[in-house]
Order: sequence, then C-alpha cells, then structure tokens
Amino acid sequence: MERITISLDADLAAEFDRLIAERGYQNRSEAVRDLLRAHLESSRQLRGEATHCVANLSYVYNHHERDLAERLTALQHGQHDLTVATLHAHLDHENCLESVILRGPTAAVRGFADSLIAERGVRHGQLNLIDVEIDTGHGHGHGYRPAGSGHGHVHLKPKT
Repeated sequence: MERITISLDADLAAEFDRLIAERGYQNRSEAVRDLLRAHLESSRQLRGEATHCVANLSYVYNHHERDLAERLTALQHGQHDLTVATLHAHLDHENCLESVILRGPTAAVRGFADSLIAERGVRHGQLNLIDVEIDTGHGHGHGYRPAGSGHGHVHLKPKT
C-alpha cells in the first residue's frame, strides 16, 4: 500500500464521515479506495477503454405483457455467448424481477442490455458493468474464451 495524505475542510470531512457511517465502512481509507475505483471505472468506460466486462442487468417486467417473457428468453438465447445466468423472482401477481449475469465484449454487453431494456413492457432496467482484464495464461482447457484468446482457462480480473 502507498500512503497518501489529503486535506479537507471541516464541513466536507464531516459529510464524508456521515457517508462512511451510513455505508458501514470501517475507516476512511476503504471509503476513499471505493470512491476512486468507481471514478476510475466510470472514466475508463467514458473513454471507451473498457473492452471486456462482467455485468449485472436487472429489470422489472409485467409477465402479462403479450409474449414478453418469450421475447426476453429469445433475446437471451440469441446472445447465449454473453449470458452466464439468470435469476427470476415474482414480485406480485403481475410483475417479475430478473437479474442477468453477463460477460463479454463491453460494446456487445451494452447493446444486449439496451435492446432488452427497450422491449415493450420492461421497466426499471439497470446495467451495472465492471471492466475486466482478460488473463488467458492458464491451460486448463475450460471456461469462457473470448474471440481471439486461444484455448485454455480464462480469468476475468476486475481492474483496479
């Protein structure tokens, strides 16, 4: 670890301490690390540097909407290379919550998420995307292999 020192005015420090307490951080350092990670992730994505990612797409939909469940399933099957798993929960007699774990090229994951959220009857869609580095240096012969990565086990390491 590298130690850095920052100076904050009293009001900002007090507000930061309230945030730390609300979120349950044990200390200021871990809170600052998380804030930096989030900002760096956002900056990488804005600059288009996030080439591969893991992501969680969550959305609510009305299962009575005509053919919507079938359309959503067809979209996921059409992008089976991106879709890792889906969690489905019934919220009430009409609404369902789904959370889809995705991985792959960032542009493809975003495109898939946008098309699914845009389906008539889907609401409250949210994509949480995390940029990853691809490590293909393992020769286990199984696991996710992005195009051009060769053969072998792949590790998707979150950046920073």
